[in-house]
Amino acid sequence: MVHSAYDSVELLNGCPTKIDAIESYGSKLLIACSDGSLRIYTPESSGSDRSPPSDRLSQTLELRKEPYVLERTVNGFSKKPMVAMEVLESRELLLSLSESIAFHRLPNLETIAVITKAKGANVYTWDDRRGFLCFARQKRVCIFRHDGGRGFVEVKEFGIPDMVKSMTWCGENICLGFRREYTILNSTNGALSEVFPSGRIAPPLVVSLPSGELLLGKDNIGVFVDQNGKLLQEGRVCWSEAPASVVMHKPYAIGLLPRHVEIRSLRVPYPLIQTVVLRNVRHLLQSNYAIIVALDNSVYGLFPVPLGAQIVQLTASGNFEEALALCKLLPPEDSSLRAAKEQSIHIRYAHYLFENGSYEEAMEQFLASQVEITYVLSLYPSIVLPKSAVVPEAEKFMDITGDTPYLSRGSSSISDDLEPSPPPQHLESDEGAALESKKMSHNTLMALIKFLQKKRYSIIEKATAEGTEEIVSDAFVSYDSSRSKKSTKGRVNISISSGSREMASVLDTALLQALLLTGQSSAAVELLKGVNYSDVKICEEFLQKRNQYVALLELYKCNAMHHEALKLLHQLVEESKSDQAQAELPQKFKPEMIIGYLRPLCGSDTMLVLEYSMLVLESCPTQTIDLFLSGNIPADLVNSYLKQHAPNMQAAYLELMLAMNENGISGNLQNEMVQIYISEVLDWYADLSAQQKWDEKAYSSTRKKLLSALESISGYNPEALLKRLPTDALYEERAILLGKMNQHELALSLYVHKLHVPDLALSYCDQVYESVLHQHSAKSYSTIYLTLLQIYLNPQRTTKNFEKRITNLVSTTKTGIPRISLGTSAKIKASRSGRKIAEIEGAEDVRISPSGTDSGRSDGDTDDLNEEAGSTIMLDEVLDLLSRRWDRINGAQALKLLPRDTKLQNLLPFLGPLLRKSSEAYRNFSVIKSLRESENLQVKDELCNQRKTVVKVTSDSMCSLCNKKIGTSVFAVYPNGKTLVHFVCFKDSQSMKAVVKATPRWKR
Repeated sequence: MVHSAYDSVELLNGCPTKIDAIESYGSKLLIACSDGSLRIYTPESSGSDRSPPSDRLSQTLELRKEPYVLERTVNGFSKKPMVAMEVLESRELLLSLSESIAFHRLPNLETIAVITKAKGANVYTWDDRRGFLCFARQKRVCIFRHDGGRGFVEVKEFGIPDMVKSMTWCGENICLGFRREYTILNSTNGALSEVFPSGRIAPPLVVSLPSGELLLGKDNIGVFVDQNGKLLQEGRVCWSEAPASVVMHKPYAIGLLPRHVEIRSLRVPYPLIQTVVLRNVRHLLQSNYAIIVALDNSVYGLFPVPLGAQIVQLTASGNFEEALALCKLLPPEDSSLRAAKEQSIHIRYAHYLFENGSYEEAMEQFLASQVEITYVLSLYPSIVLPKSAVVPEAEKFMDITGDTPYLSRGSSSISDDLEPSPPPQHLESDEGAALESKKMSHNTLMALIKFLQKKRYSIIEKATAEGTEEIVSDAFVSYDSSRSKKSTKGRVNISISSGSREMASVLDTALLQALLLTGQSSAAVELLKGVNYSDVKICEEFLQKRNQYVALLELYKCNAMHHEALKLLHQLVEESKSDQAQAELPQKFKPEMIIGYLRPLCGSDTMLVLEYSMLVLESCPTQTIDLFLSGNIPADLVNSYLKQHAPNMQAAYLELMLAMNENGISGNLQNEMVQIYISEVLDWYADLSAQQKWDEKAYSSTRKKLLSALESISGYNPEALLKRLPTDALYEERAILLGKMNQHELALSLYVHKLHVPDLALSYCDQVYESVLHQHSAKSYSTIYLTLLQIYLNPQRTTKNFEKRITNLVSTTKTGIPRISLGTSAKIKASRSGRKIAEIEGAEDVRISPSGTDSGRSDGDTDDLNEEAGSTIMLDEVLDLLSRRWDRINGAQALKLLPRDTKLQNLLPFLGPLLRKSSEAYRNFSVIKSLRESENLQVKDELCNQRKTVVKVTSDSMCSLCNKKIGTSVFAVYPNGKTLVHFVCFKDSQSMKAVVKATPRWKR
């Protein structure tokens, strides 16, 4: 026996005749005896009450735990032995089944109806809600309805295959228990549906549950089905023997067995609660408050033990689940008492489970008890908690009912005598160590993790809400007092003053330690990445001791301790470079991790980003520059910081900045990058010159970068850079700068006479020509090739004046960019052949101005130049230029510049394609001219045809204005050729239009 759920009390002993049926009415017992009489018994104490019987009956509604005495006897109540009786309390009727079914009015037992058709009925069932009576007689089932008065109306009658042994209403249907099977009868149409076979040993048993479901007996097993006969999944009630009858008295099921009365719980798995030994029990009946057990000549009452006392027994015996189930049955008015009892039982149950190794189940009980997490964490002494955490005493939770001292024990490990266990400090040292090891095992920590995770959401939500309210309150206070407060970054400086935030700090600190102690490093990192209130000092020490650097970095990060995090991360990166340290570290830390950490900080702490990005700029230049770009850090700020702290990386930064975002670098930065390149190149030139190893055709990597930068970017000042270059070296750089200043003649002179690379000179001309091809007329800029041609034809003159012009250009800062003079101003007297070529191209005689690109020589000047230059003319280069760029050079001007002794054979590569192109253009223009003339003739012919229009005027022709016949009057024709009007009418209409136009319009 688990505990005493019912107290057995003898109510009546020594009944003179055998008891056939029994029922209770209020506090009275109605006993039908075998002699046909009905004996009414009342409690012994009610005999002293002299009030009328009817008043006493209404005052006492429950059975009493005392002997009962005979009040009166109604002889001849039934002619045959009574089969069953039932008090219909809602209608104040007594239903009895004997020879037939009769109804008597209570309490005076007046007969109001007898259903004669029920003669021979052996079983019945009553539906009190609808007032329906169903009884079985032989192989027929009849249904009657109470009409509310003295009569009953027959509703239905159905035939059935066998005699009914047991029956009950189940909703709108009726469950019938035959000898071999159970069947559901549809009370509307009489349809039968089989449920399952009945038992072989015991007769069928049908019991209706308060929920509307059914319990069907199959020998010693009770099966639960719904109102339609479908099996339910709540399990099976297994009695020790086959019960003769079963009564439901929540939360128990009481079964009448041959040798005793068995009481089982209605909770799965329906355990045995109590056994009441009573032999020869004939009837088991449920009254309002108790269970009535009738023997042959005596009556016992099974009175339920108060729930509080049952809870005491169950808790003391360790049946915590049954105790919790009973707590839910406490009346609503005792809700506070119920909550206190439930909490105490949950806590004791949790201790019991924890000490028996069921850690997860123990945490479920702690969770259900709503106990503070500090109480649970007190079971884990090795987990360090913040100093603000106050661990509550066990008595606070385990002795809270006041009236139930059984709940005041300090540990669930005590025996049933309720003696408290000794405090932990009195344990032996070995036992204490074993207990400590047990409490810190993997399973206990996993159970703690699940407990904390389930508690975390609500606690963090409250802590966040309190923090938000505090911020809003501070904002209002600050606004009212007109005082500004400095904002704190992160939570490291937030004073945790509220209870919710203190509890959140305790929870997160403990959860982090438990996760790491169970090897769940990734889960710990995820915890720190979200909103958390972990205690920084405790967690920092804990993580450092266990080398959990990833989690430590997240701890610093979530608390805005960025300096500490970056310092640690840099240290780890440096240690990862050595093989020995790398073997000790749990993972390899790369410089890219610093960049990843800095990326979110670009918008909030730029100087911190710059400070620590210097540590990885050299090893990860591309990623670092991308960090600056994606973080929108001003390039000028980055450049100035590099110039001060890492000047050797300044050029690399500017290079990558330009390569990744060409339009994002300002002119100042472009100029500074070029200045850095020039400084490095000049230092390199100085070193080689000192060693007398300088070669103009030598290229270092920096010089290549300088040349590329000078050509590709335009944000620098060429005049300032030109002053820094030596006069006797670095001619290619000087040529590019001169080109940027539009000093094309000087630039070409450097390519030809200093560098001696005609191909570079030609490429320079192509670049100048193509750069302005889509902006201006190509002819006006084809003079750049004539300039190069003139340099080839006059080498001594250009070399002679080169140094002087360079000196003047560098020493004098000019306000405007001078235009290039290709020669002296003179009138050109073209020769006959030159004039013909000019006519082929459609060119006219050209006068070369001082700003032109032609030398403008006369024949006499050419003779003088030939005498001066002689064999120094670079004729091969001239011919090569003419043959390669014949389509970009003005042929007439080029021929005027050539010496007279130039052989025509050498000019064939130049004149051939030029003449072919000119001839083709001439033919094309001739065709176009012919087409235009033909088109003109067609237009004239169409005009003549239009002027030949004929208008036929007959005697029926009408004027479109006056609608009169034209006749022989002068007429006019409108341009459409069809509309005829009198000339007079036309003239009048024109006059009227003129008047209307001259009249001013009225303003509306």
